[in-house]
Amino acid sequence: MRVQSRFAVLLCLLACGGCGKKSTDELIANLKSPQEGERITAVRLLQQRTGDAAKVVPALTEALKSKEGDIRWSAAIGLGYFGEQAEEAIPALQAAKTDRDARVREAAGVALFRIDPANFPDPSKQPAKRRR
Repeated sequence: MRVQSRFAVLLCLLACGGCGKKSTDELIANLKSPQEGERITAVRLLQQRTGDAAKVVPALTEALKSKEGDIRWSAAIGLGYFGEQAEEAIPALQAAKTDRDARVREAAGVALFRIDPANFPDPSKQPAKRRR
């Protein structure tokens, strides 16, 4: 993310001290905001709404298709927090394991392990892949 974008996100987080008080539906709507800062704030706050898994998991799964790597990365991380409640996101997370952004690929692997450890290996126990 560009320095200007990071600064904008930081300002947004500081300025909206009450953003955490937005409803889950408002945060899901913000995932489609034209403002990158609002989208990033929403995807990161939605991770904390584990009690609203039925709404949040589909929204985070859709966010894996975002053009912005930070959104895709945060969505993958967030899905991992939902554990087995995010089972429906497995196909999208498997697709994210081929993302062009290494952070997204790594986060998708961790999320898959957290969602279904019996079928997906712990990425921290896997040997590092070497580039040729």
